[in-house]
Amino acid sequence: MLLFLPAPIRGGIAFLLLIINTLLWCIPLLTLALFKLIIPVPGWRTAVTKALIWMAENWISGNKAAAVLLHKHQWDVQGVEDLSLEEWYLVVSNHQSWVDILVLQSVFNRRIPFLKFFIKQGLIWVPVIGLAWWALDFPFLKRYSKEYLRKHPEKRGQDMKATRQACEKFQTAPISVMNFLEGTRFTMEKHGRQQSPYQHLLRPKAGGIALVLDVMGNAIQTMLNVTIVYPDGIPTFWDYLSGRAQNVIVRVEKSSIPAHFSQGDYMNDPQFKVEFQDWVNALWQEKDELIGQFL
Repeated sequence: MLLFLPAPIRGGIAFLLLIINTLLWCIPLLTLALFKLIIPVPGWRTAVTKALIWMAENWISGNKAAAVLLHKHQWDVQGVEDLSLEEWYLVVSNHQSWVDILVLQSVFNRRIPFLKFFIKQGLIWVPVIGLAWWALDFPFLKRYSKEYLRKHPEKRGQDMKATRQACEKFQTAPISVMNFLEGTRFTMEKHGRQQSPYQHLLRPKAGGIALVLDVMGNAIQTMLNVTIVYPDGIPTFWDYLSGRAQNVIVRVEKSSIPAHFSQGDYMNDPQFKVEFQDWVNALWQEKDELIGQFL
């Protein structure tokens, strides 16, 4: 509708609408979250959590409506037809930009249970959004560098412990657990530093989803393997706001997770660990080839 405006002006309007939409929903969301915190009644907290998720879904819908108003998106999305709000999902995806999160939210909103993904602990301090993530029970993880762990070996396993505690809270109602297996956004510098065997991807890290399946294996039996491709180049957040990220390709592959992957011991069984990593690496090899076809 406003496509006649120059890209920088559309970007400014989009940013303003994002702020307004965020404040519109975050104020009641955070207020309700406070009552959830101070009233420790299980039934009350369950009802409040559903209300918080409803608000978050409306926030996503508002962002999507603003994008439709300001941009001529040409998204090619396939694989989202046979999904359910009543099923637990493990969602994995490649990671290139902050825009990935907006794409995933837009594609899956109200098609599957609300996406919950693991967030670096430092991001809790992001104004407004960080508190919203906390209110919605997003799991915050503190990662330690190898150098730090050499000096403080007592911290080993703390991130896995936090993952287990977070996942235990997700067993009472259907949920979609989101994980960027690469652990960080793709750049050519990181690609070279890792000596990644893939052309378009970083090396995947299997430990996080292995622990998710260990804790929630009886609930999560289905994986949604998402591949996001930006044919015109990886966009920045500003590119997205100003409409320079019009072309987005999304492929979703739904598959059953091998049953025995919820019964193994990834941390202490070397044979199981190798088998699990081989499975993840095979998924990543197929994803790399798919991205190559589009690019």
